Amino acid sequence: MSEYKSDYKMIPFRLIEQKEKTNNLVVVLPGAGYTTQAPLLHYTTGLFYTKGFDVLHVNYTYNRQELADLSEEDFAKDVQLAINEASETNQYDNYYIVAKSIGTIALSYLLNNQTFKNAKVVWLTPLLQRDDVFNAMRKSEHRGFCIIGDQDSCFIEERMATLKHNEQLKLQIVEGGNHSLELNDDPLESIDVLKRVISKINEFSVDN
Repeated sequence: MSEYKSDYKMIPFRLIEQKEKTNNLVVVLPGAGYTTQAPLLHYTTGLFYTKGFDVLHVNYTYNRQELADLSEEDFAKDVQLAINEASETNQYDNYYIVAKSIGTIALSYLLNNQTFKNAKVVWLTPLLQRDDVFNAMRKSEHRGFCIIGDQDSCFIEERMATLKHNEQLKLQIVEGGNHSLELNDDPLESIDVLKRVISKINEFSVDN
């Protein structure tokens, strides 16, 4: 595992490469407490790897104070620089970005980068209460897929209704799903939800 050092925090990243060179890269931006080893991102990693993608995990580990001191722009810049360093020896032209929770803040700004002008994006439990995230989703011309549970504290029905007007963005609401896209007090059904979510991400990747 390598690291990029920002003014605030060492940002570890892990690039999982195919045995043969590929021009496909998926960037995985985890949540603050929901790491790349957690179920949704673990299986998303496996899904894209089996499709011939290199997979880049950007494993930021900010604590509460560091997050409070870090501007959204600096957060996105740190993530972008880690991506640049991780991919400096490879030439990619087909990008997917999968962002979970706090990762959707960085994603909102990364979409303005020319490198990702044609990237396809997956918004997992986006922070819809934030105007920067919501407006990025509302205005984005990138092909996108959003998945969120209706029991997630970040779920805002009115904003989801507005997002329906973006024809580039597919929406999926998980009934009873919390911020981890799990069902409270129902672990067995949560496994089925996980399978359905990964299947939907697979469908999105096939269609795009």
